[in-house]
Amino acid sequence: MDHTGVTPPGAITAPDLTDVVLGEGPFLTVYLTTEAAIENAAQRSELRWKDLRTELVGQGADEHALAAVDPLTADAHLEGECLAVIANGKGLLHVAHEPDPPARDVGRWGPLPMIGPLLEWRQSQVPHVVALVDRTGADVFLFRAVGRDVHVEVAGDDDPIHKAKAGGWSQPRYQRRVENTWEANAADVAAELTKLTDKEEPHLVAIGGDVRAVELLKEHLPKRVLDLVQDVPGSRASDGSVDAVVDDVTRLVATAAAADTAALLAKFLEERGQADRAADGPAATLEALSRAQVEVLLVHADPDDGREAWFGPEALPVAVRPDELKDFGVAEPTRAPLVDVALRAALGTGAGVRLIPGAGGPAGGIGAILRWRD
Repeated sequence: MDHTGVTPPGAITAPDLTDVVLGEGPFLTVYLTTEAAIENAAQRSELRWKDLRTELVGQGADEHALAAVDPLTADAHLEGECLAVIANGKGLLHVAHEPDPPARDVGRWGPLPMIGPLLEWRQSQVPHVVALVDRTGADVFLFRAVGRDVHVEVAGDDDPIHKAKAGGWSQPRYQRRVENTWEANAADVAAELTKLTDKEEPHLVAIGGDVRAVELLKEHLPKRVLDLVQDVPGSRASDGSVDAVVDDVTRLVATAAAADTAALLAKFLEERGQADRAADGPAATLEALSRAQVEVLLVHADPDDGREAWFGPEALPVAVRPDELKDFGVAEPTRAPLVDVALRAALGTGAGVRLIPGAGGPAGGIGAILRWRD
């Protein structure tokens, strides 16, 4: 077995969801639109849930699982545009409030949870840092894909900050003191920004604010941080907020997420083209997953994809036909949607995942970059 080449970063791992997908089913999955910018938002969300709940009862969903969702809907619009829930007969397993609404409301009762949309949201939320600076310091914000965001205020020296008017024998000395203060403050901001970047490993660092302060800050940043820097217009807000640059940073984050996907797809196509570390199509990908050979699973998660695959009580093996699992000693294979089976196996074997567009990649919208070649 041989490993060749370097796989680009960008694959998603989800230890919290691994425990869920390997748990006891059947599972209830809900993606419910929870709009905030409408009148009677709570009532609208509850009406949507009522309709979806009726559909789920028709699918045979467990009443305990449905009842666990009931109290979540009224206030969900206060947290985000989509309420995402996974539950089973014992209660809630995962609750998330996502910033964007789903393409449509989804309710499913089945042997596996549908986690594709959760992973797709996570990969769109690229970890990044925003630093808004002036000559007295900076507000530095860390935005994580998962977990709490962080705001750090760096307060430098403010004596003196402003240059004096021309004239006077002490003018040159005073001007130097001002420049030295700016320089020291920029060095303090650079130290904090570097520490945060080294610890959190963001995909990009957006910097905006006073032009001279930004210039000085960049002069103090090491190359490993400077390589991540993108400039954004705007200034440091008096209330310490990041509101003024939200649109520009959002655009940079979306570009970074798309670049991660493009890089992994390019690597897959390269490996497939030279018949090396690639599995292409459902059968080959499930076979590679069963050998724990997958480094990054690439899959298009369409909620309406009707293809199915088979799995057993453990993460592995998986297969496109039940008789293949019986050859591995799985007495009673279980059938579920192909994408859900593949995602469960990937997470259960520590593989990374990248959700991809439906065209221009692996055959049938599913493939993998492998850990080694045979």
